[in-house]
Amino acid sequence: MFERREFLKFLAASPLLTNYSAFAQEVEETTGERLTDPSEVINVFEMEAVARTKVPPAHFGYLVTGVDSDGTLRANREGYTRFQIRPHRLVDVSRNDMSVNVLGSEAQSPFFLCPVGGQGAFHPDAELASARAAAVKGHHMILSTMSSTAIEAVAEARDSPLWFQLYSTNRWEYTEAMLRRAEAAGCTAVALTIDLPGGRNTETDRLLAREDDRDCAVCHTPPRVKPIFEGLNMRGVGITDPSLTWDVIGRMKEVTNMRVIIKGVEVGTDAALAVQHGADGIIVSNHGGRATETGRGTIECLPEVVAAVNGRIPVIIDGGIRRGTDAFKALALGASAVGIGRPYVWGLGAFGQAGVERVLDLLNRELAITMRGSGTPTIADIGSSYVLDAGHRVPRGRLGRDIL
Repeated sequence: MFERREFLKFLAASPLLTNYSAFAQEVEETTGERLTDPSEVINVFEMEAVARTKVPPAHFGYLVTGVDSDGTLRANREGYTRFQIRPHRLVDVSRNDMSVNVLGSEAQSPFFLCPVGGQGAFHPDAELASARAAAVKGHHMILSTMSSTAIEAVAEARDSPLWFQLYSTNRWEYTEAMLRRAEAAGCTAVALTIDLPGGRNTETDRLLAREDDRDCAVCHTPPRVKPIFEGLNMRGVGITDPSLTWDVIGRMKEVTNMRVIIKGVEVGTDAALAVQHGADGIIVSNHGGRATETGRGTIECLPEVVAAVNGRIPVIIDGGIRRGTDAFKALALGASAVGIGRPYVWGLGAFGQAGVERVLDLLNRELAITMRGSGTPTIADIGSSYVLDAGHRVPRGRLGRDIL
C-alpha cells in the first residue's frame, strides 16, 4: 500500500525542487493533513498541500507537471517578481467593484476559471463542482475539450454562458461538429488552443506516476472517449492539428457565431496577426508551463501582446497567478481578465465544490485588499501607472512554495 507520507517525502526530495527549501519544509510539516475544513485554508498554497494529501500521485503529477525541467513553469511564477506595484494614496476606496465584462460575458470578478481537462481525476463531481462554484461566486468559466463531463451538463450547472476551449483535432469535420455542439449548449465564445502543435515532454508527470501503486488499467483501459467526442470515431485521430495556420480563424467563423479567441499567444507579432485575421480575443498563455520550454513567464509576454493589440480586442492572461497582487499586476499591464487553472483544481481535489469556492474567496479577498491599498476602487481604475517593471526576477529559491 502506497504511504502518503512517503509520497510527500518523494516530492520534497525531487531533483526538480531541490532549490526550494520552503517547499520541502512545507511538505515535511504535512500542512495538508492538518486542514480538514476549507474555511481553515488561508491561501492557495495551503489548498495545494491539502489536495496533495487527497489526490493520487499519478493524477497529482498530471496537474503539477511542466515540461522538460519545469523551467517555464517556474518562470510563470518568478515573472511576477519583476513587476512592482505603485500605490496611489488618498483616493476614495470605500466602495469596491471587481466586476468585468469581456466579450459580453459579465462576471463579478476578473478571475476566470481556465480550462483544465479531466477534472474527474481530482474529484468525483469533476467539472460540475467547478461550474457550480463559479455560479455561486459569479465567476466566468472556460470548459476544456478534454472535460470529464458533457458540455451540456456543465452549462446547466453553471447556469450562465460558458466559453469552450477547443483542440481542433486533425479532422476538420470533427472540429465543425464540436463547434456546433458547443454553440448549441449555449457557449458564447470558443478559445482555440494553438500552443501544442507537436506534443510535449512532461517529465514530472512521469516521475510521480512511478510512485503510484494503483492499477492504471482500471481507469485508462479500454480507452475512454471524452464526452465531447461521443459519436466521433477517434481511432487514429490527433487531438491537435499541426498544419493549422492563421486562416483557421476565418474557417471557424464560417461554422459558428461564437466569438473566436486565440489561446496560446506569447509574442506581439502573433497578436497582431490574430487581430488581422479577425480574432475577437487573445489569451496570453503557455499552457501553464506545459507546452514549450521557453523559460519565459506569461506576465513577461503580456506587455508586448497588449501593445500589438492596441486596445482593438480584449487580452486575457493565465499562468502562474496565485495571489491577488499577481492579478493586479496583470490588469495594470493591460489584461482584461486573468485566468486560473491549478489553484481552483487544488480546491476541487481538496474539498470539491466547497474547495473551489474557498479558492475564489481567497483570491478575491487578496485582490480587493490590493485594490483598496493602491487607490483603485474599480477594475477600470487599474492602469499602467500602478505598476513598474523593475527588470529582474527574484533568484530561484526565494519564492519557496510559490513555485507551482
